[in-house]
Amino acid sequence: MALRFVPFLILYSFCSGLWAQEHVVDTVKIEGNKRTKTTFLRNLLKVDSGTYLDSLLIQDDVTRLIRLPSISNTTFKVEQTKDDGYMVIYKVEENFTLIPFANLFASSNDKFAFRIGVQEFNTFGRNITVGAFYQHDIFNSYGLSLRAPHLFGPKWGVAVAYNDFSTQEPVFFDNATANYKYGNKGIEVMGLHEFNFKNRIELGGSFFTEDYQYLSGATNPNVPQELNVDKHLLKLIYQYDNVRYHYQYLKGFKSSLNFQYVGSTDNNLPEFLIGFNDFVYYERWGDRGNWASRARLGLASNIETPFAPFTVDNNLNMRGVGNRIDRGTAAIVLNTEYRHTLIDVNWFVLQGNFFVDAGTWRNPGGDFGDFTDSENLRVYPGVGLRLMHKRIFNAIFRIDYGYGITKDASNGIVFGIGQYF
Repeated sequence: MALRFVPFLILYSFCSGLWAQEHVVDTVKIEGNKRTKTTFLRNLLKVDSGTYLDSLLIQDDVTRLIRLPSISNTTFKVEQTKDDGYMVIYKVEENFTLIPFANLFASSNDKFAFRIGVQEFNTFGRNITVGAFYQHDIFNSYGLSLRAPHLFGPKWGVAVAYNDFSTQEPVFFDNATANYKYGNKGIEVMGLHEFNFKNRIELGGSFFTEDYQYLSGATNPNVPQELNVDKHLLKLIYQYDNVRYHYQYLKGFKSSLNFQYVGSTDNNLPEFLIGFNDFVYYERWGDRGNWASRARLGLASNIETPFAPFTVDNNLNMRGVGNRIDRGTAAIVLNTEYRHTLIDVNWFVLQGNFFVDAGTWRNPGGDFGDFTDSENLRVYPGVGLRLMHKRIFNAIFRIDYGYGITKDASNGIVFGIGQYF
């Protein structure tokens, strides 16, 4: 019986070999890049001289290049060469990558606060990000960072950051509020690895010092008015990204898991575990519409402490709610919005959106029943605008107005750089 299939297998092998010979890439060219090194871009491509001509690999390369901070868009074309091979040509459009930025927001005491800084996203033409910032949020803060995801080849890199934060933080206990000057000074080092096109991981940690100094408000003998605690942190970030990018339009799904162990030298700020996962989904609606949704699930050690890790905050999870108005040891947050392009001309885009942010928290030392407590549930619909520059990386200025519709709700305007999620 097996002999009957031998001629068929020989013919199949011959035809497959002939087809492969006729569909082999012998040349790969990259055009349009002026500041980004061609050798750097070439090392990221799956298609190379000698590989089979595969439209799926080419599309993966296009998406990979578009995700780089230095590239705003990429197209390709395939040409047959004189030697019966094929030339694949990638045409890239570069971003301007030396970006100053400024964020305006309200501090925890409703005074004016801001962050200014500058980032170069394409240092040495290799998409290495170097940045610095200064922040005034009642007190002064600054930070320096370096991120080189492809420093040791296409799959290995490193990220280093130094931060010296000082802010005013509300602390909640006994149904009352106290204001503390909060300081956090330390250095973080992360190793970066990309498993494949969609999956990557970051692993590392930091050494830092947290400092709390009482300013005003309620007091309690069991809540210290001064703390200065040396801490260490181990962090694991796993990211799955299957999103297709075309300028301001996104389509697909991505997920980001952040898990941390925080060790401490003081029982007033005890060691704890914390993890949260962001699930994000984008859908194109017609030629100018984009629906975006994010679900954040977070869980930490359920320690009864006024310094709980999850905060309810304008800039993190609930537009319009206020700045750091509550804390918890677990969180469920849902954000969904429809974005519609109103103006799209050459380099400029004006986008409008309407959104609904909803969330609930577990109280420190509480139980999961807290999620359904009306005191913890918040829902904030709202509207906003996005002003974008298509040739400058992440040059998106956003303004949103959120209006609470649940118990004891507030409302407010939130400014920022980049999409909310």
